[in-house]
Amino acid sequence: MERLFGTDGVRGVANQELTPELALQLGRAGATVLAEKIERPKILIGTDTRISCAMLEAALIAGITSVGADIYLLGVVPTPAVAYLTRVLKADAGIMISASHNPVQDNGIKFFAENGFKLSDETEDEIERLVKTGVDIRPIGTDLGLVYRQQNALELYIEFLLNTVDYDLQGLHIAIDCANGAASQVAPAVLTALGAQVSAINNQPDGTNINVNCGSTHIEVLQEYVKQVGADLGFSYDGDADRVLAVDEAGNLVDGDQILAICGLHLLAKDQLPNRKIAATVYSNGGLAQALEAAGGQVVTTQAGDRYVLEAMLEQDLGLGGEQSGHIIFLDSNTTGDGLLTTLKLLGVVKETGKKLSELAQVMPVFPQVLENIRVATKAGWDLNPKIAAAIDQAQAKLGSRGRIFVRASGTEPVIRVMGEHPDQQLLVQAVDEVVAIIEAELGA
Repeated sequence: MERLFGTDGVRGVANQELTPELALQLGRAGATVLAEKIERPKILIGTDTRISCAMLEAALIAGITSVGADIYLLGVVPTPAVAYLTRVLKADAGIMISASHNPVQDNGIKFFAENGFKLSDETEDEIERLVKTGVDIRPIGTDLGLVYRQQNALELYIEFLLNTVDYDLQGLHIAIDCANGAASQVAPAVLTALGAQVSAINNQPDGTNINVNCGSTHIEVLQEYVKQVGADLGFSYDGDADRVLAVDEAGNLVDGDQILAICGLHLLAKDQLPNRKIAATVYSNGGLAQALEAAGGQVVTTQAGDRYVLEAMLEQDLGLGGEQSGHIIFLDSNTTGDGLLTTLKLLGVVKETGKKLSELAQVMPVFPQVLENIRVATKAGWDLNPKIAAAIDQAQAKLGSRGRIFVRASGTEPVIRVMGEHPDQQLLVQAVDEVVAIIEAELGA
């Protein structure tokens, strides 16, 4: 049986795999484990804008209050707001209901510990064990949990973001794509408060349009919009606003690797990059490591997934890390990836240097990469399939020492990802296509 928790909480099709019954059990088990030995625990719940959030929130409320914990509802907020507010409001745990960049029919439940960090594998395993075995706690009467509404949640998060900067954005025209998600209110509010001229699209969520042909998974929408409105630069968020991609004034993509390079090299030049290192995943472009090393820095490579980036940052005392997808952690300010915080950090470099984003992005060479996502009937045992293993070996031999091929199962979807990198684009595409064809033949949905 597959593990209940993936790389970013518990995810699945809402009301099919991620059912209200499962959410109720997760609420009971999560509250029991995260608030152990606390007489009346305090747990925060935030959501993104998808239609199934109300259903799952109601189930979590039932589960959590049934074990005697109090709930503070934050409403629609970015995932990093839950991490921040869990610490600031001195809660015993925080929960975000979101499937991030996934389509609207999906949803997810992710937990934060009292310190604002995502849970360890061991803690998740303990929650999963109680989901399966059940929780014996059954308070009655006044010992049941209460439900409160935290009216100023978004305002507290906006205040936090504004307090991280010491500049204004007067004279800058910024375009943003809010993915009809959790950034829809906060992103325009923060940038406008700093004096920017803001042109926003996809900031009218209706419960069904989150991530639909918009946001960071459809960056081409913002690329065209930046050129259309003549913006100086633009930012595109995912559904829960824990990641962001940027676009320069000409409509060119500036991805998470390039944002890491720009911010990392800027900090390195000021001798403000802890241990002169940043953390990035195996998916990161080889140009990132080359740029850091040329400046006397280093990239620490981790498994795919922000939890592994964070793990390396904590182990090696690093301040900056992230993924090509735009999930970037500035550990001096927040405990998880934060799209709005990353926006402000990057804008800080733009302001301090006086350079356009297109010029800043040139600090990093970009090696050709190809990433293919193959939807499969099941991910189980894919890495034990001899035909797939042989195809990967053959592709690596074809790419040689100048290239690489990397294959892994998604931690959140029934998808196998194939990534290749090589200076020769034609050879790269050929090698990746051969691996994709075998995976589709063996595991195709």
